[in-house]
Amino acid sequence: MASQDFVWMIGGPQGSGVDSAANIFARACCYGGLHVYGEREYHSNIKGLHSYFHMRISKREVRSRVDFVNLLCTFDAESVVRHVWDVAPKGGIICDEAILNTKIMNIPTLPPPFLAEFQKTAEKKEVEARTVSDLLKDAERTNVRIYAVPYMELLKDIAKQIDEERLSKLTRMINVLSLGISFGLLDFDKAMVKKAVSMVFAKKPRIIVMNMLALDKAYEYVEQEFGGDFGYKLETVQTDEKRILVSGFEAVALGKLLGGCRVQTYYPITPAADESVYLEANEIFDLVQGTSGEEKEGSIVVMQTEDEIAAINMASGAALAGARTATSTSGPGFSLMVEGLGWAGMNEVPVVINYYQRGAPSTGLPTRHGQDDLKFAIHASHGEFPRIVLASGDTEECFYDAIRAFNYAEKYQMPVIHLIDKAIANSTRSCKIFDTSRAKIDRGQLRFQWEKTDRYKRFEFTESGISPRIPLGTPNAVFWNTGNEHDEFGHTSEEPLNRTRMMEKRMRKLELVDREIPIEERVSFFGAPEASVTIVSWGSPKGAILDAMKRLSQEGWKVNFLQIRMVHPFPKEHVSEVLNRAGKRIDVEMNYSGQLASIIREQTGVVMDNYVLKYSGLPMSSDEVYNAIKLILQEKAPKRQVLPHGS
Repeated sequence: MASQDFVWMIGGPQGSGVDSAANIFARACCYGGLHVYGEREYHSNIKGLHSYFHMRISKREVRSRVDFVNLLCTFDAESVVRHVWDVAPKGGIICDEAILNTKIMNIPTLPPPFLAEFQKTAEKKEVEARTVSDLLKDAERTNVRIYAVPYMELLKDIAKQIDEERLSKLTRMINVLSLGISFGLLDFDKAMVKKAVSMVFAKKPRIIVMNMLALDKAYEYVEQEFGGDFGYKLETVQTDEKRILVSGFEAVALGKLLGGCRVQTYYPITPAADESVYLEANEIFDLVQGTSGEEKEGSIVVMQTEDEIAAINMASGAALAGARTATSTSGPGFSLMVEGLGWAGMNEVPVVINYYQRGAPSTGLPTRHGQDDLKFAIHASHGEFPRIVLASGDTEECFYDAIRAFNYAEKYQMPVIHLIDKAIANSTRSCKIFDTSRAKIDRGQLRFQWEKTDRYKRFEFTESGISPRIPLGTPNAVFWNTGNEHDEFGHTSEEPLNRTRMMEKRMRKLELVDREIPIEERVSFFGAPEASVTIVSWGSPKGAILDAMKRLSQEGWKVNFLQIRMVHPFPKEHVSEVLNRAGKRIDVEMNYSGQLASIIREQTGVVMDNYVLKYSGLPMSSDEVYNAIKLILQEKAPKRQVLPHGS
């Protein structure tokens, strides 16, 4: 049968080609006109431990993951053990026939806590699971099809075709073989898959040739051994819509390039480093200029520093010199940056910090999801100074917010913190190609010359709080920067009157931000305004909420959703107005305490009626949100629901 919504998952040890296979799978589906949403999960080691990619494919737009899998594609025994019970009835499992007799308790990478939970689940399901084969037989009893493939035999055939005596050189091709088996079972157009392989390995022509052979071998094997056994078919769709397949960190990087960022500093940290590595790989780029569409070569300087303290201070220096500058980091790195952030606040430096949240505190969960740093971002560094905090909810917002962040920073002369969480950073999504005409550059009061005869006052007292800004080194425009309180020229001053005026000057800019930035850039609203139930959230739960709302609407439930995108300064009047209209208010976020709900109560006095929270390190699925909201609508839910930890 053709599938409207199909879920494919691939799993294996890190370093075995899981990401490459998922990238090819996603691209092939996109070339076939289908929509894609994928989430990448991995451990905090380089090689060996389990990683997987959950890919949702549909003829309609999808924004989140679901809790089932239609086809599980595995490279090793651990992937079968971890995900066998995620496979829906009538689904399928592809595995290496060499792992069938593997004893589950002897798999070295399965930690004792997982094995303990696994045994409890097996007992509850009344499954005697000693080996992988036992598990697969139980899956067959729930109408799941098992496809045990002799990968090594297929590799031997390929080795003969290319005259390669060392089979070990070809084992990396198991990922493409399994990919070919998957697409073969789905009867998907092989031309689309080959196009995707050519794109992914564009700089490695010999690898392309070998992988084409692997694909042909896999399709041939499926036809000979399995025929039309699976029952699902992934059909291509004709579309004229121009789409882009992009991950969250790539969307941020592309937005930065288009938004005029020309200096990026960073110290490697997960998951933020992916963005800087991507920028390094594209330091020289073509940029379309002007109404005539001519192309011009551009460049960005990407600097890896010795630590995060140096990263933010170097970024501030470049911003003072007139460049649009950013630094990217995650929780522990941002913790180190806070003194430099305070210095930037004192000196009204327009620096952008892209803050990729992950599991916390301390080192926490280096490669897992977290949404715990909202209040920290708002209050980081000692004392009070203005900053803007933006929180993107999906890849499109990552792109446009990355551009806006620089405009806000330069127009209002203050640091801007752009919050992205790991679930967005490491998700891959097909979406309508970004509209570059929306990229407007606003550099505020930046000037590149000072021709007045009077001395330049960098921190001049003004009614708006914004002073004329000149880059360091501009002739006739001498000024000083210091971490101390200062006068209009930048000289240290401890005089009470000056201190009072300077504090008020800086903080006055937040009032200006509150008045000038359109509410459409600060919040988003979805659903029927007259609905009596309002969901409030921020960041990555957006996709799961919207997909869950669609299901609820089909069942006759009316719910709307208020997404907070600028969390500081907080749009309290608008939020208060929306929430006071609601009969029931539901807070959905991924931290223990409901940080956004706390801020809403602080700013507006409005208290949430229900909380839907998750803090296991894995993102929310639309199934989880749907089930939680439905329980609330049916008045069967406790005030505080904690979603399942996931797998």
